[in-house]
Amino acid sequence: MKFFPGSLALRKLEDPSEMGPIAKRRRTLKKSTIFKLLLLLVMFEEKQKQEQEEWDRNYKLEREMFEKNHKRKIEIMMEYYNRMQEYYNQMDDMERCRLKRARFGVAALGAAVSTQQSVQRRLWVKNRSQAWWQQCNHPGFPDSEFHKSFRMSRATFDHICEELNSVVAKEDTMLRAAIPVSQRVAVCIWRLATGEPLRLVSKRFGLGISTCHKLVLEVCAAIRRVLLPKYIQWPSNDRMQGLMKEFERISGIPKVVGAMYTTHIPIIAPKANVAAYFNKRHTERNQRTSYSITLQGVVDSTGSFTDICIGLPGSMTDDLVLENSDLFKLGMNGFFNGGWVVGSSAYPLLDWLLVPYVQHNLTWTQHAFNEKISEIQKIAKDAFGRLKGRWRCLEKRTEVKLLDLPVVLGACCVLHNICEQHNEDFDPELAFELVDDEMCPESCVRSRSSMQERDKIAHNLLHHAHAGTSFL
Repeated sequence: MKFFPGSLALRKLEDPSEMGPIAKRRRTLKKSTIFKLLLLLVMFEEKQKQEQEEWDRNYKLEREMFEKNHKRKIEIMMEYYNRMQEYYNQMDDMERCRLKRARFGVAALGAAVSTQQSVQRRLWVKNRSQAWWQQCNHPGFPDSEFHKSFRMSRATFDHICEELNSVVAKEDTMLRAAIPVSQRVAVCIWRLATGEPLRLVSKRFGLGISTCHKLVLEVCAAIRRVLLPKYIQWPSNDRMQGLMKEFERISGIPKVVGAMYTTHIPIIAPKANVAAYFNKRHTERNQRTSYSITLQGVVDSTGSFTDICIGLPGSMTDDLVLENSDLFKLGMNGFFNGGWVVGSSAYPLLDWLLVPYVQHNLTWTQHAFNEKISEIQKIAKDAFGRLKGRWRCLEKRTEVKLLDLPVVLGACCVLHNICEQHNEDFDPELAFELVDDEMCPESCVRSRSSMQERDKIAHNLLHHAHAGTSFL
């Protein structure tokens, strides 16, 4: 259709009243269109609000169900653990009563014999060769050979003996001379370093098998009582500031105060609560029934332990071990004050615990963040590798009782820190490859604020040239 401006102008002049309804319909149509758009926007917002409320309700229900099941699992596991403790306490009481009765019987028999026979008493002691230890203890013994045998220099060994002297030293008796402190400490360290059977340790040091076993436990208990509070402690505020700077230099991630890792120590099948210590993943990998206890540790930038948790059953996952540790209680009570402990994907994301992204189809930013997390995690893994490499008793099952194992493991961690702080060289031939499986927890994210903070850190890493590009 064609329009002619001239004729249209004439029509407007001729009949202006006909344009009134047209303009009115246009205004009505315009208002109707705007009203429909507003109505659609209101309906869309209402639908979004309903969907958000539905999501919140489902999330709350799932959260409550998870917490309920999780709490039940912890209660069952701790009940197993308490029963085991009670059982072994009863066994120890029975053993002490048996030994007490045996000593009384021997004393009574000796008294009877002494009254019947007026024979002079003699103490019979088996002669054993101590040539090997005397050679090692000689001042002229090469320090390199001493380091190879005891995983430390003679100076560090003498320092440990001096620290333990007041607790370990014994007095001579009328029947025999006391074993020197240096030999007592050497028996313990050699046993921990090599994992040799007690019968071989006995031949090497010229002592009885039971004596060697007793010395190992006594020295380990002394190390844990005297040296553990001194060498394994959370850093002071000044030291923590230095750790933050060092970790940030390594990875670019700010406010990191430690790296955490959990490993398993193989044990012989316990007499009680076997299922609690059954390690399913190690059993499947080794094709042999395996039992273990856990060792959780936090290390600083040098690989020295600042916190340890020892002795929980091996069937527990890493996140359950964490939740039953004192470290978890400190973290949830705000002990770290904005600082981060870095863990692997086996732990949940918390307000104080920083872990990598675990979902599929990661972005470049998330990939770069995971790479930096792995650099910090490598410090913890290397520290645990040196721990098991130096102290070979941790690599295989030992005849030490289950209740005594935490004492032995604590002593190994203390000796590890002493070696690290005294800059003792680690022999590459002793390197140990960790094979602990990392299983993602049921709830990977337990704090929305920490999730936002992690995203912020990942963004800053990528856009401030801290992140690598090896994933490209």
